[in-house]
Amino acid sequence: MRELSRLLNPSLIAVIGGGAWCAGIVGAARRIGYKGRIVPVHPEGKMIAGLQSVPSLAEIGAPVDAAFICVNRHATIGVVEELRALGAGGAVCFASGFREALAESADGGDLQDRLLEAARNMPILGPNCYGFVNALDGAAIWPDQHGMQPVERGVAILTQSSNIAINLTMQRRALPIAFMVTCGNQAQTGQAEIARALLRDPRITALGLHIEGFSDLAQWHALAQEAAARGVPIVALKSGASEQAQRATVSHTASLAGSDAGAQALLDRLGIARAQDIPTFLETLKLFHLYGCLDAPTLSAISCSGGEASLVADSAVGRDLSFPDLTQDQHIRLRAALGPMVALANPLDYHTYIWRDVAAMTAAWAPMADAHVGMTLAIVDYPHTDATDWECATQAAINVRAATGRPVAVVATLPELMPDDVAQRLMAAGVLPVSGLEEALGAAEIASRKPQLEPDTALEPGPAPEALRLLDEAEAKAALAIHGVPVPDGVVCDRAGLGAVTLDGPLALKSLGLAHKSEAGGVKLGLRAADLVQAAWDMPGDRFLVERMVNGSVAELLMGVTRDPAHGFVLTLGAGGVMTEVIGDTASMLVPSGRARVEQALNGLKWGKLLRGFRGKPPADMGAIIDAVMALQGFVAAHADTLEEVEVNPLICTPDSAVAADALIRKG
Repeated sequence: MRELSRLLNPSLIAVIGGGAWCAGIVGAARRIGYKGRIVPVHPEGKMIAGLQSVPSLAEIGAPVDAAFICVNRHATIGVVEELRALGAGGAVCFASGFREALAESADGGDLQDRLLEAARNMPILGPNCYGFVNALDGAAIWPDQHGMQPVERGVAILTQSSNIAINLTMQRRALPIAFMVTCGNQAQTGQAEIARALLRDPRITALGLHIEGFSDLAQWHALAQEAAARGVPIVALKSGASEQAQRATVSHTASLAGSDAGAQALLDRLGIARAQDIPTFLETLKLFHLYGCLDAPTLSAISCSGGEASLVADSAVGRDLSFPDLTQDQHIRLRAALGPMVALANPLDYHTYIWRDVAAMTAAWAPMADAHVGMTLAIVDYPHTDATDWECATQAAINVRAATGRPVAVVATLPELMPDDVAQRLMAAGVLPVSGLEEALGAAEIASRKPQLEPDTALEPGPAPEALRLLDEAEAKAALAIHGVPVPDGVVCDRAGLGAVTLDGPLALKSLGLAHKSEAGGVKLGLRAADLVQAAWDMPGDRFLVERMVNGSVAELLMGVTRDPAHGFVLTLGAGGVMTEVIGDTASMLVPSGRARVEQALNGLKWGKLLRGFRGKPPADMGAIIDAVMALQGFVAAHADTLEEVEVNPLICTPDSAVAADALIRKG
């Protein structure tokens, strides 16, 4: 890792070029309380933003800890080289037009190579980068507005997008942001490496990563391992798509997997939680800051409205969350607090007759924050007309947190009905203020999952293979069988040879050389040997595969692997057969994945009910299915340098076997 401490907490900042941008740097630094020295560098030596500039870096007369380079992309290279020669601590490169702009500028790649050579070991953020705001130490290299305030501890957020970063600094959700870092196009110092540097500061409570793409997977694994060891949770907001999603594919697996499945599989392997939208991302960070991970996916909810109680319960449907029934002890304590006229349940409608009685509200709320409950949600929408009238709810929540020590959240179902001053007061008392019911449930779901970091053993795909060709089904099955994937008994023959086939029926007759045989009329089933010649009369092709059909099917599965250049080889398991893409019931992971992870994925499928035995039918042989998946991964490992994609669909699962009824391989 590069040493980033001087860059991220500088005593002297040099601003090279750009008078207007220099004014932005000065304003942003002063807003966060920067006490160090800012020196503009301009060839005319004029006054910029009230500061006297110097005509060159050499005339600063003191070591430069960090520089903001705001000159054109060609001049940037010379400035970086000079900074390195002077022993600077690092630089933020504002200019764009490097490798991120190859589509518009053919020389962008060459310029980026020259930039890296100029920097060598001196850290640079970007290019095409806004810089950072350090609210812990009161430092900023940021050419625009920001909404951050000094904090003693808090979360670090890293993003490639400068505009998203600006917006996030303006959040009014009482989230203490300790660091906001934009990473630009990560020509040299990547997002994971910067996050590792921030992780080593004990004042950082959680990491939030807006990720457009992954690079240097070894750095990401190192980050995940260090975060797990230090107990610092991470939540990611993943966007963007790799080239795989845009490539023409021939298998169901590739169309189902796509780049996002690869990204999710990598995040799962890293043990990094994922939010799907910015509000949930921020609320999850806030939850992590206060409580870390929740110890159970269980919730209590309290409200003085039956309608709200029902709304909360309905909003959790389909999430990995539950509202456990009240225990006997909870019943006793609630009855003592609320009397005989209130129906006791979770979610709880405690009625309004105790409203404004803080002691009574505390007594009624506290039993809901029991030890078996991951987090208690108090539903409170503060009126913008007079929020002080809801002071009783704020104080009751603070009292419950203090009395029980359990995670307590005050949730406004409408995000705009959580006042900023109330949110700040709740946070100071250790109570989580949440703007939005969906955001509250989303954050609770993420924080209660406890993702497990897997060993860094994923196959990296390397360069894409050339001269791709599609193996026919017979070739594919023969290649898979060598690695232990079970296949049916069968023979390959031309039309003339069909009359000599002696296999016992029922038989399957398939045309060879077609990617999707069923759609082309290239498959006929349930035949006897004597039927083969007639059955082949109107089928396409001149070569055929004749196989014994597999009887006793409990379920059909898809198992396949695609090469994802950004994330590794992605293994997809799901509902199989001709309806695979319609059903869309899949789980993805990286190759290799162990037997326990494969079994977990299979059990998590909706199709898993069939595998376990459904409505009196026998269960499938789970051991045989997992054996087939492991054998497929063995094939991938052996052919990683040439493999583009492999698919078995369907894998016919019976009570005592799992057999590859069809297979496809595309390789170089």
